[in-house]
Amino acid sequence: MTDQKDVLRVGAAVRRRRRGLGLTLTTVAARSGLSVPFLSQIENERARPSTRSLQRVAEALETTAVRLLSAADAARVVDLVQAGEDPDTDPEAVAGVRSLVRGQHQMQALEFTGEHDAGREFLHRNDELMYVVDGAAEVEAEGRVYLLGRGDTLYLSGGVRHRWRATLASTRILLVAVADHIDATASATTARQSSDDAPCR
Repeated sequence: MTDQKDVLRVGAAVRRRRRGLGLTLTTVAARSGLSVPFLSQIENERARPSTRSLQRVAEALETTAVRLLSAADAARVVDLVQAGEDPDTDPEAVAGVRSLVRGQHQMQALEFTGEHDAGREFLHRNDELMYVVDGAAEVEAEGRVYLLGRGDTLYLSGGVRHRWRATLASTRILLVAVADHIDATASATTARQSSDDAPCR
């Protein structure tokens, strides 16, 4: 459960951008392929768009998801997602995939249940961690195959090309990653520079 006033308000940023362009919800719906009711829910903070949906909204508004998130009203957040609850209200959500983080934040976490075969290669901007809660998975990263079992963890730094699949029906996988709209590399560089510039004691 989340106190609504403490949630990252990307909906307000979407509304400001839409009104600034003089567009109606109907126009944005036609451009994005999303429904008017869903867009209205996003703007009124009653629905949290997935990364894909936010990108479609951003394109319809002639901007980028990164800029919409940057314009969002950030706040300190403490949020509980209870067992069995899926905070992702996106109508295009994939079966067997549950979001563990409500809304758009610096961290993303997904739970995959059952057999999954992404069937495509992934290349993420930032680091991610895969933890096998139960079952087994096969991951191909940088030309090498990793077989993961229950309790195993695989860390992938940003920029590593990879693909993966769950090999047992009982598999549950937790994926935690730094969100793509965060420039973690720049932040790390700034932190190192600050450390280097600090006076020696």
